[in-house]
Amino acid sequence: MESDEFRKRGHGIVEWIARYYETVEQYPVKSRLAPGSVKNALPETAPAESESFDLFLRDFDEIIMPGITHWQSPNFFAYFPANSSPPSVLAEMLTSALGAQCMIWETSPAAAELEERMMEWLRDMTGLSPEFEGVIQDSASSATLVALITAREKVTQYRSNMEGLSGMGRMRVYASRQAHSSVEKGAGVSGIGRDNLVRIEVNDDYSIDTAALRKAMDTDISAGYIPCCVVATLGTTGTTAVDSLRAVGEICREKNIWLHVDGAMGGTALLLPEMRWMADGMEYVDSIVFNPHKWMFTNFDCSAYFVRDAAALIHTFEILPEYLKTRTRGMVNDYRDWGIPLGRRFRALKLWAVIRTYGVERLQAMIREHIRLAGMLAGLIEAEKNFFLMAPVPLTTVCFRYKPEGISEEDANRLNEQITHTLNDGGRIYLTHTKIDGIYILRMVTSQTNVSEKHVLQAWEMIKECASALSSKYGAVDIY
Repeated sequence: MESDEFRKRGHGIVEWIARYYETVEQYPVKSRLAPGSVKNALPETAPAESESFDLFLRDFDEIIMPGITHWQSPNFFAYFPANSSPPSVLAEMLTSALGAQCMIWETSPAAAELEERMMEWLRDMTGLSPEFEGVIQDSASSATLVALITAREKVTQYRSNMEGLSGMGRMRVYASRQAHSSVEKGAGVSGIGRDNLVRIEVNDDYSIDTAALRKAMDTDISAGYIPCCVVATLGTTGTTAVDSLRAVGEICREKNIWLHVDGAMGGTALLLPEMRWMADGMEYVDSIVFNPHKWMFTNFDCSAYFVRDAAALIHTFEILPEYLKTRTRGMVNDYRDWGIPLGRRFRALKLWAVIRTYGVERLQAMIREHIRLAGMLAGLIEAEKNFFLMAPVPLTTVCFRYKPEGISEEDANRLNEQITHTLNDGGRIYLTHTKIDGIYILRMVTSQTNVSEKHVLQAWEMIKECASALSSKYGAVDIY
């Protein structure tokens, strides 16, 4: 593709993106395609000769777009936000154009130094101690794996990387039974073993039960196990429960155990001074991760990982073949030593664009509004007969359940599942569910970039109408 055509196509794609953002509400939020539809629409073999870019754009519209679930729709209330924004998209275009490989300072000094400064900005914006140093990882799952491996190395005096885990003793990792699945995956990938992840019971608000945590550790120590790491959570995936960092941290400090905090979703709320109650006890924390690519309007991937002892992190992951030796080693941050991959994208550029374009105060206002919308929805649910809040609402995830009088728990489960599928198949909104102790619970997340009170109220009316219409099938009559 020559420069003239590239320029023409580039302008056209920017126009398409702008139009998409303006009209995204017109698409069914959840794709309606059956499994295999996209693959079956594609040729079985690659083209032998070049094709017109017009054909690519045609097939993008006709084949790909029907198979897209629209995470950028303000009617997307499912899972968790994966927010983007115009400044982030434009910066991502520049990142793609540069094509920089940002593995060490030498390969792109600006990328390394911008990343260092952006992590300092984020650290200060969220009220973290200056002792923390940060690096951008691709995801919270990777960051948690990095934390587990670093904790493993510390407890084995940095021997397990060289010698393997044989003879190192059987290590244990602890997290609540509401913690994210990435903790279990990380325990497996790190070699600690998924069977050595100890799931701790939770309190009534679904936060970790610290008395049960202490008891589990003491039992393990007596049995010859080696406690290695505790993963606390600021905003669990299912219910956005917030673990007490102080209570957990005191146990970890007493027993000299690494404390990692998974704040993938909830950590962004630390931009708000009034939400920093979640960070009480942060002085005990060894590492923490949160995702600007979830709730800080920076498109995937951009996960901020902070560590108190950067030397421990580097000692865990550094390796220096001859072809990577430079004259600047030790004078700069070579971020390939701060995580698993050698290759690294220039992720800091889009974060810089977002923070500068919105400013801290505007970011705070947007996050604050999303929390307000969740509180408003929770109030509407509590005021409605036959709808019940199923968990506290500290952030933007509202867990609730519809149960008319006279139906069993089993029928209520089936009814709530049918409500979910009926609404999602309709295409106007998208929400998901969780299960706690066998109870099927609806989840609605009010933190998509452009969600407004109008969207939340419209969704709530649709939920009520759907619930009322379906309830008669279960021998119940509900008039809201």
